[in-house]
Amino acid sequence: MTTPTPDTVMRIRGLVTRFGGHLVHDGVDLDVYRGEVLGVVGASGSGKSVLLKAVVGLVHPSAGRIEVLGHDIGALSEARRIALQARYGVLFQDGALFSSLTVGQNVAVPLVEHTDLSPAMIEEVARVKIAMVGLPADAALKYPSQLSGGMRKRAGLARALALDPEILLLDEPTAGLDPIGAAAFDQLIGSLKHGLGLTVFMVTHDIDSLAAICDRIAVLNGRKLLVGTLTSLQQQPDRWIRDYFGGPRGRAALRTGA
Repeated sequence: MTTPTPDTVMRIRGLVTRFGGHLVHDGVDLDVYRGEVLGVVGASGSGKSVLLKAVVGLVHPSAGRIEVLGHDIGALSEARRIALQARYGVLFQDGALFSSLTVGQNVAVPLVEHTDLSPAMIEEVARVKIAMVGLPADAALKYPSQLSGGMRKRAGLARALALDPEILLLDEPTAGLDPIGAAAFDQLIGSLKHGLGLTVFMVTHDIDSLAAICDRIAVLNGRKLLVGTLTSLQQQPDRWIRDYFGGPRGRAALRTGA
């Protein structure tokens, strides 16, 4: 019996990223499969967030190719690139909300930009997305400065989900949260992934998140990439990877995740 070939929704080949004379990525290859949660980890300065921004289109690689949902993003016209970007949602650190807009207005921004829905329907969809991420209804009327850090992340997540994306990209989603809040956010992401059929690309340093919800893990190490499961990565001979995944926190996370 043959094993089915995974449906690849994101394909990165030969990615080279540099800023001036500083080389960040040196020939990175990566496939992301439909319906999985892929965690991306690495040492500080290894280029985790830069990789996400390259996928989103905020950073232009020096070389290589990035395909998202079958489209080479570097070869698209501006109109087609914008249309493609509407098929994935992005949550940056701390939500990246517009401080002058209420939560409801923040969530409505993608709907205003990418749809022809009436104002009343946009308001209704925003309310649904806010409820979907576990925020109370009155959060729609509050400004980001009136929210806790965890609530801002959920508000940012609601905006990322506004257009019913196929792919969700998360940049350090549990950073700054206490252990209870981080665990609750992990559970939310897992529930949304299963309920909405999302593919999740998650940059994180949180080993508990990796154990709780990730199907595979990609490690940026020395400008290259190594992909595996938490269990297989604990057996790697590389010292940084071994220390990161095989230390006390890694062993504890593996026991908890199991």
